[in-house]
Amino acid sequence: MGFARGRRRVAMAVGALLGAGAVAVVVHRVLAPAEVDTPARAGYPAAVTPAIGVVGRLPVAPLIVDGRLRVYAATRQVYADQPADSRYRVTPYWSYRRWPAEVSGVVADGTTVVSRWSDGKLVALDARTGRVAWQADGPAPAEGWSARRTGAGAVWEPPGLFLARAADGRPGLVVSGPTGAGGFALADGRRLWSVDVDGGCRTDVGTTAAGQFVAVDRCAGPATVEFRDVATGTPTTRWQPPGATAELAVTPVGCVSHRSRCRGLRTTGPADGAGRGWLAGAGQPVAAPALDPAGSELDGERAVGVADGVVTGRSARTGGELWRRADLGPARIVAVQPGRVHLLTEANDLVTLDPSTGAERSRFPLNVGRDGIGWAPGLVYAGGGYLAMERLREPVDPDADDQRYFLMSEPVVLAAS
Repeated sequence: MGFARGRRRVAMAVGALLGAGAVAVVVHRVLAPAEVDTPARAGYPAAVTPAIGVVGRLPVAPLIVDGRLRVYAATRQVYADQPADSRYRVTPYWSYRRWPAEVSGVVADGTTVVSRWSDGKLVALDARTGRVAWQADGPAPAEGWSARRTGAGAVWEPPGLFLARAADGRPGLVVSGPTGAGGFALADGRRLWSVDVDGGCRTDVGTTAAGQFVAVDRCAGPATVEFRDVATGTPTTRWQPPGATAELAVTPVGCVSHRSRCRGLRTTGPADGAGRGWLAGAGQPVAAPALDPAGSELDGERAVGVADGVVTGRSARTGGELWRRADLGPARIVAVQPGRVHLLTEANDLVTLDPSTGAERSRFPLNVGRDGIGWAPGLVYAGGGYLAMERLREPVDPDADDQRYFLMSEPVVLAAS
């Protein structure tokens, strides 16, 4: 009997060890760092020419890539669907996940989609296949996923992530965080430069069409606008606009995408102070009086603004009037993309004008089915001839939870202009 009891004790011990091992394996599989790349199984879709008007509504914010795909972000995932003009979100064309890191931001240039993660990792995906093109270690962001339910804050306003073009035309990427900034080649992820920074006394502005990375530096004295070459990281210009104060704020205008490859800047001081517009070139910014009014926008060297219900196009350098439209009623500029300026009327009609002539490209109610027009605009994106906008419940409460904040479960309206 003693021998039998001994065998039982050995068997129980072995069973306990096996059970513990199985638990350890499960825990490791669940909690261990991992990435899952699910590439496309179908051929790359053809580019589409969408019909002018509302395309449809979506639960999440799309980034239009190459006129063929829509790319989205979730807390730990970047994925795409197609075609770009699908009325609804459909089964992913490809998907990329990481664990436990979180998505901080996503940008796209051509067929390269770059995601930035909470651990500082940069992952470039080939939009045509969804396969990883390259990975690089960049400066870690201040936080990981910070967007609301639609993900618009990650794909339309990615923090610290800027597309760039060097003076010789090579595409690049500038990435910044609380303690550092760096430049990367978009083609292969090669690090071009890095610099230590103090995020507590610096504010990113963006990149310029002339190949400069712009930031406001308050670390060693009066607020100064600093320009660095995007290819080398070398400081090229330090500039103080006339009358600059400690409250100096700089906003980019005329950008190809969010705060990227911008042709102009607007500087403001105290909250009640008047702004001043500037064209951003290779040297110090040049005054552009037509960009002074808040809300004015830039396409090339043409500034478009709205005042007292009149939309006006002017030469950004001289302020000379090029065209005017007094027939649109109360409206405001909500987005600009090359060759298009988008305005939203009081009745939530989307009006798209040619910024060079003021000619109307399209006009239609930004409404889907019976959703109605009783909503307020949230974040907005324009690119590739499309416009997408969050619709918010009125009155807008920025502190409300997502159910109260957004108009409905599919709050993003997508339109082609």
